[in-house]
Amino acid sequence: MERTLISKIEEGLEQVELKGRILNLRKLGNISFVLLQDYTGQIQIVFEKMKDVKLGDLILVRGKVVKDDRAKTGFEIHGEEIEVISSSAEDLPFDISKKDLKLQLSNLLDFRTTSLRHPKVQAIFKLYDILLEEYETVMREEGFTEVKTPKIIETASEGGANFFKIKYFEKEAFLAQSPQLYKQILTGVFERVFEIGTIFRAEPHFTTRHINEFTGLDAEMGMIDSFYDVTAMLNKVFIKIFEGIKEKGQKYLDLYEVELSSVPDKIPHIKLIEIKKIIKDKYNYSIPTETDIDPEGERLASRYAKEEFNSDFLFITHYPWKEKPFYTMPNKENPEETLGFDLIFKGVEIATGSQRIHKYEELVENMRKKGVNPKGLEFYLETFKFSMPPHGGWGLGSERIIQLILNLGSVKEAVLFPRDVKRLRP
Repeated sequence: MERTLISKIEEGLEQVELKGRILNLRKLGNISFVLLQDYTGQIQIVFEKMKDVKLGDLILVRGKVVKDDRAKTGFEIHGEEIEVISSSAEDLPFDISKKDLKLQLSNLLDFRTTSLRHPKVQAIFKLYDILLEEYETVMREEGFTEVKTPKIIETASEGGANFFKIKYFEKEAFLAQSPQLYKQILTGVFERVFEIGTIFRAEPHFTTRHINEFTGLDAEMGMIDSFYDVTAMLNKVFIKIFEGIKEKGQKYLDLYEVELSSVPDKIPHIKLIEIKKIIKDKYNYSIPTETDIDPEGERLASRYAKEEFNSDFLFITHYPWKEKPFYTMPNKENPEETLGFDLIFKGVEIATGSQRIHKYEELVENMRKKGVNPKGLEFYLETFKFSMPPHGGWGLGSERIIQLILNLGSVKEAVLFPRDVKRLRP
């Protein structure tokens, strides 16, 4: 008999062979109830007599399909034969049969290979899978070409000190902080590019929103008239992503009892200098002078967007020149500002982007003003000698989006095997 997937059990099937993992196991006298899970779903199996099995075992079951309107699938299985495919050598470190896996974050991650088997934890990554699929789909629909840029690079693309050094044969190299320089170069080739790729940041954070290795959703687009073309495209991308999550991932949202935010047709924009004043006047909070906007400022900016525009999304624009990387286009009307933006979602920054400098002389001059050493960036600068289009783009932190959608306590819960200052395993 061929294996039947749980999701394929339907009216008219009489006998099935199922393979999966035991998620729950209970006995009432001689009757045993097994909740079996395969990669397509879950179903209850009823046995009158059953050999010894344990929670977490992988089993093969042959049995009869019985219609049951009380069951989520509309069916249950009356088990006739059972074979153990693989049995646990010892008891699981915690009970995966419970509806909620109430573990401290450290235990959740220390026993990650087991905690990932819990349906509610799996739901995080099922939703994440939809996010990646929808991002790729909408980018292709909008004419973007998917690219994969190097992650071992000669010089730190973003400058500063938040990069990991590695030994590359007899040379010193770095792990990429972003695909920024390469995706800019590629706008001169394909005009529109996107990448789903790993990003490394050597920042010693101990927060609920930072990790040192994450998956970035990047894009760059050429022939723009202003950075508003970039924010309009990102707006469109989020509309499509959230529509896809709503359509395909409702059962995962239901597990977390969350209602998915709606994305406005036009996400509100506000200048940084203006939102700082609003936060001070309306909420009596002064953003520290050593930062452009701090986490509390982002939270209050989101509160304002919700109260004023009924939006969980807000573009904050025109960040200071001194705070932005050398490739960010200064605002010609006010050179102290840039044509850069952040996208805030539910009180947390999830995207940063800008219009970029596309003229060689202006780029070299901006680097000079910022004290950026061109050594190692020659390949990048050379490209701009040969007519680059006006362009701009963004970088999204994919795991942070899932964290905020599901209201997870830490972004690490949205990473299969997170890396932080102290964690290098499993």
